[in-house]
This record gives sequence, C-alpha cells and structure tokens, in this order.
Amino acid sequence: MANTRTLGASLYVPATHQALQQIADGVLLGDLRSVIFCTEDAVADHDLSYALFNLSLTLQQMIELPATQRFVRVRNPDVMKRVLAMPGSEKLTGFVLPKATRHNFDAYFRQVRHTHHLLMPTLETAEVFDEAEMKLFRQCLERPGVRDRILALRIGGNDLLALLGLRRPRQMTIYRTPLGPVIGKLVTTFRPYGFVLTGPVFEHLDTPALLAQEVEEDLAHGMVGKTAIHPSQIALIEQHYRVARPDVEMALRIIDEASPAVFKMHNSMCEVATHRAWAHRVVEQARVFGLHHTGQAIDAVTDEHEG
Repeated sequence: MANTRTLGASLYVPATHQALQQIADGVLLGDLRSVIFCTEDAVADHDLSYALFNLSLTLQQMIELPATQRFVRVRNPDVMKRVLAMPGSEKLTGFVLPKATRHNFDAYFRQVRHTHHLLMPTLETAEVFDEAEMKLFRQCLERPGVRDRILALRIGGNDLLALLGLRRPRQMTIYRTPLGPVIGKLVTTFRPYGFVLTGPVFEHLDTPALLAQEVEEDLAHGMVGKTAIHPSQIALIEQHYRVARPDVEMALRIIDEASPAVFKMHNSMCEVATHRAWAHRVVEQARVFGLHHTGQAIDAVTDEHEG
C-alpha cells in the first residue's frame, strides 16, 4: 500500500537504464522503498523513444513487489497516455508530474481519475515563487476526488535554482540558498491543509556530511522523503529517518489516553493536544525506519511502554 511514511529515499532512475528490469524487480538495490523511472530531464530528446521502449518491456515483465513503491516520472501528458497504455502499467504505484501547475494538472489527472494510480506533482516552475499562485494550486488539489490521489508534492530544487540563474553550492545546504525561505513558505502553504512534501535532490556525491546536514534540515521542515540520484545516497538519507528512543517514548506517552494533558518527560514539556500529530508521525516513522544507532524495532519499545 502506498504510504508517504515509507517513501524514504526515492531513487531516480533514467528509463534508458540498461538494468531497469533488475532494479524494478528488486534484483538490484533490493532494499529500495521507492523508485522513480524517469522519462523527463534524465532522458535526452533523442533517447525518448528508446526510454519508452525499455520502460514498456520492464512494465510488461515487472513482478509484484509490495515493499517498493514504483513510479514513472512522465515527460508530459502525452507520455503519460503512452505509459498508461503499456501492459503492466497497472503495477505502478503512480506517477510523478514534472513542472506541475494548476494550468496543466488536469491534463494529467483526467487520465488517471478512473485508475488506482497516485500522483506526486513536482513544484519546479516560476509559479513556485508566487505565494498567491501556490494557494490557487492548493485549491486545485483540494477538489473532491483529487485530494486523495495526491501522495506528496515533490520540490524540484535544481529547476528552481536554475530559474534564478544559480546552481547548488558545494559547501552549503539548499536551505542557505534563496530557496530556503521558498521551501519554508511551501511547507506553510501546503502542510496545514494535509499535503506533505519531499526534499529536493542533493546533486554532489562527494560531500556526505553536507548531505546528512541537509537531511536533518529536511526533517526539521517536515519533509517525508528525499530524492536520491545515486544508490550511495540511500542508506545515508534513510539513517536520518531513524528515530531517537526518547522521542519514541515521549510519543507513546502522548498517545496514551491515560496521560495527563501536560507532563514533563526527558526534560521536555509534552502537551497532548498540540503534540499528538507529531507523536503519531514519530511512532509510524520508527516502525518503518527503526531507532537511532541500535536499529531496534519500534515494537520492542512499544512492548516496554505497554508493560
């Protein structure tokens, strides 16, 4: 079942990849929680026909893989139509929509409204810098029949920086660029209304410490996943999704119906009314990713709590 909490590090794989079938079936990179087969920016114009051919063969033979959510990042509505017509497309969890706006969203949504597929629109156009436009897009996504099909909103960091004539620096996280305030505004525009977001790609492969710092900042902004462009980034990203044991203990206490409205625990004030949503998120995240350092399962902490 599709779940924003199990997106983790979503690996982008060009649909031209020679091992696409093995990746899709979990033969390679079997620990993937989510994978996105890309037919857009990762594929040159002259390679699109081969990318779709390769993807069609993969979908036709793709085995069921409940532990991994599999998406296609389509190039445009026409490519979505072609992918949906491929045998095996029903095995996909859904689609990533590039450069999504309220103006082009319906061209995608109309094609999947009678399927089970979920959508992840990517926010990566000039409209992202317009707060009023983002509110209008949110209203578009809030329509009956649409809201439940939106798994998450992805933030296209590189495209947004390109619009500013910039590229991600090698020595700082994206939150220290002009996109920092923009991402914060996206969070406050969409999250209070039930839409979650995923963190942008980190394109430098030789600065793992900086990637780790950025993932921490992603989590501080409430991101539910992060785009990975290389398998080496997956474990590093997801280790930061593990939860500290004291946080789990506080979360379980907050959820406990027998707890007082306000209490002190681990030198923090816990307020049931305001921290309940956080508590549920922490418990679910711990169930999926485990605890820091020990790798201990959440069930063990739950058993201790209940005991």
